[in-house]
Amino acid sequence: MHPSTLFFFVACYFAVLFLVARRVARNASNESFFSGNKNSNWMVVAFGMIGTSLSGVTFISVPGLVGSSAFGYLQIMLGQFLGYFLIAYVLLPVFYRLNLTSIYDYLGIRLGPKSRKSGAWFFILSRCIGASARLYLVIIVLQETILDGLHVSYWTSAAVTIAMVLLYTYQGGVKTIVWTDMLQTALMLTGLVVSAHYLLGALGLSLPEALGKMEAQGLTRVFSLEVDSRSFWLKQVVAGVLITVAMTGMDQEMMQKNISVRTLAGAQKNVLVLAFSMMAVVLLFLVLGGLLYLYAPAAGITASGDRIFPAVVFSHMPQALQIVFVIALISALFPSADGALTALTSSFCIDIAEIGRKAGWSQERRTAFRRKVHLGFALIVFVLLAVLKWLDSHSIVVLILELAAITYGPLLGLFSFGLFTRRAVRDELVPYVLLAAPLLCFLLQRYQGTLFGGYQVGLEILALNGALSFLALWAISSPRQAAAEALAGAKP
Repeated sequence: MHPSTLFFFVACYFAVLFLVARRVARNASNESFFSGNKNSNWMVVAFGMIGTSLSGVTFISVPGLVGSSAFGYLQIMLGQFLGYFLIAYVLLPVFYRLNLTSIYDYLGIRLGPKSRKSGAWFFILSRCIGASARLYLVIIVLQETILDGLHVSYWTSAAVTIAMVLLYTYQGGVKTIVWTDMLQTALMLTGLVVSAHYLLGALGLSLPEALGKMEAQGLTRVFSLEVDSRSFWLKQVVAGVLITVAMTGMDQEMMQKNISVRTLAGAQKNVLVLAFSMMAVVLLFLVLGGLLYLYAPAAGITASGDRIFPAVVFSHMPQALQIVFVIALISALFPSADGALTALTSSFCIDIAEIGRKAGWSQERRTAFRRKVHLGFALIVFVLLAVLKWLDSHSIVVLILELAAITYGPLLGLFSFGLFTRRAVRDELVPYVLLAAPLLCFLLQRYQGTLFGGYQVGLEILALNGALSFLALWAISSPRQAAAEALAGAKP
């Protein structure tokens, strides 16, 4: 298919997206941007969060991983499934009792203002990197399949993509993305199902027959039993629990949508529906990956990893399915990008700049400041896209998980210390001690061969990072209960 034809359908998709965004964002305020006026429907949020949690990385990278690790990604998903229950029944009740707009306000109430800002800064760092990595992968695929044929440079496509996200989230924020994410999730899942159905037909196999062939080739193996390996099953399951608790439950982007739901019960339903949905959808992505690796050799395709899915689509699938793939890929991209940009703006405005606490600021001044911050983060993401272009990582999903293990550890330590102890910290020291744990973990990963021989440190580094952060906070704390009493007395 000619790139200009694909570009036409992409333009039509964006037109529909902007129409939905404009209608939803009508009369939106700062409260709408930050929390959706706490009036979101839990079913809409739950469905849209599937797309936010998966993103374009899952759409491309998870099927590609089957060639190297079979169905081993399910080990992480089993842990993530358990992690969602911890979010629903441990974190959400606290956030709703305190009626939070930013979840890092909890750290301010429980530990102090420096702790709140530390949590917000670690989130901002983590989400900037993660959002940029997700954007990079999808832009590269679009570049290779459409934009190179139209002689559009990578830098132009990156700038236009960020501008698109900026424009439709600029006014409505959370109020907008709750609905646009639902639309985009539906289109992404349609692309997934249609692609899998086509490959089954092209292979002339039923689903049970295809699974049998995958098993014969070792593509359905789930559990790794080598203790020294990075993919040992216990490491992966524990990492999955902690990744979910940290990257969802302690992440403003994800929780911003949850706490926009009217009631605690609705938010808990949202998280539990998400847990079961994610297991089913990721399993389908792995099955799709298996089908790709069955089909590719017979078709003479040598691509692997992140490149195999696009290679099969654009070299062998009909033109209609190529259109479906591109729309699904873009739909997988934007739920993570729009939510990240909105959450970064919210966290900076509320936790760092504290615009809600500035008594002399009018509503108009707050809105103008929020829009400048929104634009600023869009520019930061563009710079990070340049860095990722230079690095050109082979598998973005692996890169994101490795970076998350380093940057989310302090958040895990902060929230755990606040929830499970009644000690009061020396708040002014918190930013300094929390920098030590990620630095130690980075050095440990870099020199693990020298330190541990054949043992490979994997995603369990997140647990170590969180534990070191927890211990550092304990070292600068005392048994005083003033902070815990203040938290217990806080009114929603």
